[in-house]
Amino acid sequence: MHEDEIKNPANEPEVSNDSVADDVEIEEFEFNDGEEDLRATLKKLRKDLKDVKTEKQEYLTNWQRERADFVNYKKDEEARRKDYIRIANERMGMEFLPILDSYDMAFANKDAWEKVDKNWRTGVEYIHQQLLKALADHGITEIEIKEGDTFNPELHQPMSMTSTDDATKDHTIERVVQKGYTMSGKVLRPARVTVYEHKS
Repeated sequence: MHEDEIKNPANEPEVSNDSVADDVEIEEFEFNDGEEDLRATLKKLRKDLKDVKTEKQEYLTNWQRERADFVNYKKDEEARRKDYIRIANERMGMEFLPILDSYDMAFANKDAWEKVDKNWRTGVEYIHQQLLKALADHGITEIEIKEGDTFNPELHQPMSMTSTDDATKDHTIERVVQKGYTMSGKVLRPARVTVYEHKS
């Protein structure tokens, strides 16, 4: 065996030290170039992440705004619905008040009312009580008032003033001309009354 074959048993081409040095320089150059690409990629990823976060915040803000608008819309719709029901009930109540007035006028003429057949009279009074209960179930109730009560402009509508020498009767109810009614605490129709006025 030749001495050259022992030194290079695989018969591989010999590489000079100069070639190895060149390969190292190339590898270092490629590594450096890859590092710059990595930095650029990292910078781009950071920018993309920042953009995504900004976009996410915009979506979140818009969603919260839309949700708040929808909640407000539902509240407004509920308020409108309640107003519609209230107005409808008020109209219904106002249409029933003349019927109640007719009952009151019939009952007020005691002499004529007592002459009516007792069974028929009892039936009419029962129907009247049913009507009052049905209206009360819808929040419509009579304003409690009697002669001698203090005049209240929020509940009473003065039809006329009656002079009196009695100072204790000043601004008190002389007579109830027409009953008044409230609906759920709100005056549906004030009671029409005559009022005493003290003349000094």
